Amino acid sequence: MPIVDPRTGEPLTAESGSEQPSSTAESQQGAELIIDVDRSNIQQLLETSMQVPVLLDCWAPWCEPCKNLMPVLEKLTREYNGAFILAKLNIDDNQDIAGQLGVRSVPDVKLISQGGLVDQFQGALPEKEIREWLGRYFQAPAEAQLSPEEQAAAALEAGDAATARQIYEELVQQWPEHAPYQVALARALVAAGEPQQARTLLDALPPEERDAAPARGVRASIEFGEEAPSAEELAALEGRDDSEARYQRALRQVADGQYEAGLEALLALMKSDRAYGDDAARKTLLRVFDALGADHPLTVAYRRKLFAQLY
Repeated sequence: MPIVDPRTGEPLTAESGSEQPSSTAESQQGAELIIDVDRSNIQQLLETSMQVPVLLDCWAPWCEPCKNLMPVLEKLTREYNGAFILAKLNIDDNQDIAGQLGVRSVPDVKLISQGGLVDQFQGALPEKEIREWLGRYFQAPAEAQLSPEEQAAAALEAGDAATARQIYEELVQQWPEHAPYQVALARALVAAGEPQQARTLLDALPPEERDAAPARGVRASIEFGEEAPSAEELAALEGRDDSEARYQRALRQVADGQYEAGLEALLALMKSDRAYGDDAARKTLLRVFDALGADHPLTVAYRRKLFAQLY
């Protein structure tokens, strides 16, 4: 039974009786990984999909998101090196084909295999999300390149805030409506010592994104930097072991990115002096969890420790 386009109900299977490639090897011999498709070769494309999956990118010259998406698809096609073919359909020049495929907006990317529609997505998804989508159907290349998001995260982890900032600025420029990139850029700005720029960026987000956990976490990082004692104030606490001194040192550790040491100090303070600062240690632990994110290993580990101490 052929797979059909879910919006039109029309089968995409090649006409029965048409000559099929005899093998995958034959179908790939001399074939380009990236091709343009129109009326002259659409039938051949469907026949090829009987042996080699086809990623059909429906685009238009006036579509800015299409211009951002196409280089990403081309890069991934070369990286997957024959796992699928990328076919590019200009819907302005091929309105009849676009109509038959049910294309209503672009970019519209369809995965075609065995002559039928397997899956599709609309819009210019970021590279990381496209990789995840492709991962449902294809084994990742052995030497897969890091996505820009992964490169930026690795740079931030290594303390290279400047590189992370540059990558996220480029991503924000390409996908200005993708709020996670703006939040990630704000995090890189905090790491680069630009908390006010980060706050301005967060304030400009739509309310639902501004109040979500990732943005709250970056705000918490900014606040820790503002609340933590300066080097001079920290020096003045030298030799003191009272609750106030321990709390201030923990704040400084968190603000400096020494999260595990700060969490451990806060947990110890909570155990020894729960009443300090109206339960300040516990409340600050929760703020650090917010800053790190719910899935961070330290958040997971110290939530368990906090729960065990409370109950």
